[in-house]
This record gives sequence, C-alpha cells and structure tokens, in this order.
Amino acid sequence: MTDEDTAPSLFSRAGGAEFFDRLVAAFYRGVADDEVLAPLYPEAPDFGPAERRLSLFLQQYWGGPMTYLEERGHPRLRMRHFPFHVGPLERDRWLVHMAAAVEKTCNGIDDGDAIAAELMGYFVPVAEHMRNDTGLPITPGNYPRGGA
Repeated sequence: MTDEDTAPSLFSRAGGAEFFDRLVAAFYRGVADDEVLAPLYPEAPDFGPAERRLSLFLQQYWGGPMTYLEERGHPRLRMRHFPFHVGPLERDRWLVHMAAAVEKTCNGIDDGDAIAAELMGYFVPVAEHMRNDTGLPITPGNYPRGGA
C-alpha cells in the first residue's frame, strides 16, 4: 500500500460537499452573464439543476459520495456534452469561469494553493477533452468526408 492509497481525498481535504457547492455556485455566477456559455444551458437562466449535477459529479470524482452515479449513472462526459458545440472559445470561457471560481473558493482555506493546483490540473485537460468541434479524436475537423 502506498501513501497515495491512504492519503485523504481532495473531497475531505477541501471540506466536503460544502466546498464543492461553493465552487460550483461561484462558477455559475460567472456563466450566468457569459454571452458564449449561458445560451448553451437549456434550463437558463435557471442554473440550479446544472449546479447540482456539476457539484455532485465533482464530489464523486474527488472522493465524496456516489450520489451522481446513483442518480444519473456513469458520467459519460463527452456524450452528455455532445449536443452542445464545444470549441476553443467555449473551452476557454469555461476555464476562465472555473479558474476564477477555484481561486475564490480556495482562497483562505487550509492547503488552498495545493487544492487549487490539483483542481486546475484536472479541469484544464478535461476542458480540452470536451471539445467536440474536431470530428473524431484522431481526425481534424476539416478532414474530407465522402468521395475523392
């Protein structure tokens, strides 16, 4: 068994569900006024359902309760986001709001800098992974389709 196997989860280190609820609320305060992102949310201007889903997902991912899985099944992040255009602009706007939320939520908590770094170390590649404007992952978006 390694130290990693016995180390407290980020969920525990950050303060549990309350931390993720604050993080996600701060994120959606930014999204609500974003001309690029807000229109992507079918329930807008009510972001409450999206807030709950994201908070539950992040809690589960970072070692908290499995409520997301119990209520919604496997996250299937790319599949769930496929109906919405996610290109470089959407990715970057999402990251702007998430980075601001991480900074605000981690400021002043024990181990806040390390928690923020760990969160952003996850969010940056995941935001890129969510892009769906390039065709299949192994092909560029301008790959010719059909005959010669």
